[in-house]
Amino acid sequence: MAKIAVLGYGTIGSGVVEVIAENAAVISKNAAEEISVKYIVDIREFPGDPFEKLIIKDFSIVLNDPEVSIAVETIGGTGIAYDFTKSCLLAGKSVVTSNKELVATKGDELLKIAEDKNVNYMFEASVGGGIPIIRPIIQCLAANVINEIYGILNGTTNYILTEMINSKTSFEDALRGAQAKGFAEQNPEADIEGKDACRKIAILSDLCFGRHVDPDDVKTEGIKGITPQDVEYAAAAGYKIKLLGRALRTGDGRITAYTAPHLISAAKLPANVDGVMNCVVVHGNALGEAMFYGAGAGKLPTAGAVVADVIDTVKHREKRKTIKWDDGFPGYVTDSDLLSSRFYVRARCAESNIKGLFSPGGAEFIGNKTAPDGVCAFLTKETGGAELKKILAGLDILSVFRVLD
Repeated sequence: MAKIAVLGYGTIGSGVVEVIAENAAVISKNAAEEISVKYIVDIREFPGDPFEKLIIKDFSIVLNDPEVSIAVETIGGTGIAYDFTKSCLLAGKSVVTSNKELVATKGDELLKIAEDKNVNYMFEASVGGGIPIIRPIIQCLAANVINEIYGILNGTTNYILTEMINSKTSFEDALRGAQAKGFAEQNPEADIEGKDACRKIAILSDLCFGRHVDPDDVKTEGIKGITPQDVEYAAAAGYKIKLLGRALRTGDGRITAYTAPHLISAAKLPANVDGVMNCVVVHGNALGEAMFYGAGAGKLPTAGAVVADVIDTVKHREKRKTIKWDDGFPGYVTDSDLLSSRFYVRARCAESNIKGLFSPGGAEFIGNKTAPDGVCAFLTKETGGAELKKILAGLDILSVFRVLD
């Protein structure tokens, strides 16, 4: 029997315990042995909880119990979660986590410790919640050279943008609605400023391109600047606005990785991923394009992904699963301004002011009968981000988003 400890009894941690109890038969069958929760570590009280007898406050009990071979870390953040994870790995215990911030910032260090101690550090649930994506990258796509990966990686921002598109509401009203339904935290900064998606694309970049990407090197823009006018202009041109995390090879051993709103053709599948759902699109040189779609967050979808990693860890207890990447280097992640694409621009000026800045056909204006006087919007031909900034210098620019064709 494999005995585990769950560190943190919040939404995901309690979901892990529930999934293991509810699906005990199929989990035991797939792991080829029974899996049981021996301890739940949390400093809070949970009177009347059905698993109350398993709850302890002293982490050292877990650390010093040789029967516990796997710890499930669902605390979050990089404080105590890092200390507990590192301690477990050093003690020869495998760790499974849903903590994207910890994996993105400390994953390379923790994977090296796991390798040294011949144990596993698994984190399928850290990206995409219940969407299987990390395992497909390291196993199913192992014969491919992955050239690009991008996705809708945050359910909160996707819900807000979906409301702005479908209900024609403002960002502020859509955010309040998301908070009322529990889709957004009362402090939604990590979501709406793009930090959560940034961490996830950093993890995906590590796996796809084989070197560590520091989230601080990933240029990140959130969705607070998107207005109903942007949504209307995009729709008039046949596009929807989505927040994407994106990473791609540059051809010189480096990559570009960034997070920002994009216009995506309404005919493309990612444009129709709505509400709190997520998707990840992978381009491989043998595969071509594939999209993974599903619940990007939520108690049970995420917990299910965590438990799947627990099963995998049990099955690879004698011979650890190889997950690793090399160190990055200065300049490994290039500035996204060097990346060429078409752009959507909304500006407070006359069309005639814009036409003189571009070669003939360089700016495709978008009609919008509800636009206020003195405001225009257009799509550019493919150009570099830095070059576009020079062209538009001195104008009253209201919005600039990339177009993903």
